[in-house]
Amino acid sequence: LFNVEGTFYAIDNTCTHRGGPLGTGKLNGESVTCPWHGANFNVKTGAVTRQPARTGVRSFVVKVEAGDVLVELE
Repeated sequence: LFNVEGTFYAIDNTCTHRGGPLGTGKLNGESVTCPWHGANFNVKTGAVTRQPARTGVRSFVVKVEAGDVLVELE
């Protein structure tokens, strides 16, 4: 789950390159960098924005209701 200027986005936590934890990666604007090998993913769409990953990650719908952040998993 990422907060980009007050808007929340959710993508799978596992990098498609070698399984690195994206949740601990560095967020730069709308892009998160995998801490293991430097692949980048767009946090809005899950698309790869820099290799070595070649396959994007799943993105999820996020809603904020009454101050609660809800992630739609299906």
